[in-house]
Amino acid sequence: MLLKNLIGICVFLMLAGSAASDNALPSGVVEGHVKIISLKEVELADADVSTKATSVNYSEYPLIIRTRDGQKEISRVTADAEGNYRLALPPGDYIIDVEGRAPKRVRATPRPFSVLPNQTVRVDMEIDTGIR
Repeated sequence: MLLKNLIGICVFLMLAGSAASDNALPSGVVEGHVKIISLKEVELADADVSTKATSVNYSEYPLIIRTRDGQKEISRVTADAEGNYRLALPPGDYIIDVEGRAPKRVRATPRPFSVLPNQTVRVDMEIDTGIR
């Protein structure tokens, strides 16, 4: 009798868990492009006015996703080599910001956004590195 009750409870819990997950809203996606602005002077490579290119290392500027009130960190994401990022999130209201702004003199404006189920929202970020 105890075994039948235990099996019944397990089946009930599995069905209840399945029903609860069916009621959960599907995720949405936030994606965008990170633009790094540097006011560093351009160095001339030689007399024919070609310039020396500087590659941007986006891993130095991770993005942090927080709740809209800014109190809880939800996730982090780093842009790829072209500066693009994409992240699935549960529906809700968030803020995206750049991590570690003070030590590196990095300036960026935190951007609020909302994620809806099965939809993609675009949030581009502009980061001023403060390099002069």
